[in-house]
Amino acid sequence: MSQVKENDTVKVHYTGKLSNGQVFDSSLEREPLEVTLGQGMLIPGFEKGIMTMELNEKKTINIPVAEAYGDVQQELLYEVKKEQLPQDMAPEVGMGLASKGEDGREVQFRIAEVKEDHIVVDANHPLAGHDLTFDLELIEIK
Repeated sequence: MSQVKENDTVKVHYTGKLSNGQVFDSSLEREPLEVTLGQGMLIPGFEKGIMTMELNEKKTINIPVAEAYGDVQQELLYEVKKEQLPQDMAPEVGMGLASKGEDGREVQFRIAEVKEDHIVVDANHPLAGHDLTFDLELIEIK
C-alpha cells in the first residue's frame, strides 16, 4: 500500500476540534485539503500526523499547543481607546477587526475585552493556546 512521505502532495479530509469537542473547522462539506508536505504550509503537528499514513487510512491525532498555534503571546494584546474606533461601531467581544501595519500589510485582530473607555484587541491566532484534535482521512497521494 502507498504511504505518505515528505514532499508528497496529499489530499486529506479533516475535522478539527478543541479539547471540549467543539468543531472549529472541517473539510467534509467541501473539497479535501490538498497540500505538498515539507513546505511549511501546515502546523507541525498536523503535518506530522499525516506522515506515514496509508491511502484511505482514517485516524485521530491529538496536537499539543506547541505543535499547533503556540501559546497566547501577551505582547500581541493591545489596548485601543474607543475614540480611535469608527463612531458607528459598537465593539463586542469576538468581533474581528483589521488594521494596516507600518509596512502597509493588513493585520487581523479580534476584540478580547470591551472596557468603559477602551477595548483590548488580540492579534494572536484564534486557536493559539489550544490543544487540537483532528480526525483525518487520507484520500490521495500524488
